[in-house]
Amino acid sequence: MAVQLNIKRIYEEPSDDDGYRLFIDRLWARGVKKDAAHIDDWAKVLTPSHELRKWFHANPTQHEEFARRYLTELHSRSDEIAALLSSITSPRLTLVTATKDLERGHSAILKSFLHDWFREHR
Repeated sequence: MAVQLNIKRIYEEPSDDDGYRLFIDRLWARGVKKDAAHIDDWAKVLTPSHELRKWFHANPTQHEEFARRYLTELHSRSDEIAALLSSITSPRLTLVTATKDLERGHSAILKSFLHDWFREHR
């Protein structure tokens, strides 16, 4: 079964079209109540480590190096990620983030990683 992957900011209204909503940030979003966010799971296993997040914040022009390091982290957590993702049965998965830049932050890298994972495992 193919999974439709979407990215949405947590500040946008949840929708029935979102399917399963995974929060993909290590820190909770400011100003958002957890119950109002309608998150199905807070997937910290999918987030960049605290150290990598701090490094990228200090080096925002190093996107390629960030992507390389983040993918290395994701691959090192493959068993935990497989356990999380195999429990998701919805055909739609929305990655929910507080990140402003959806194209250059971790969410776009994660979406590509997950696309490949679902293609290989479903």
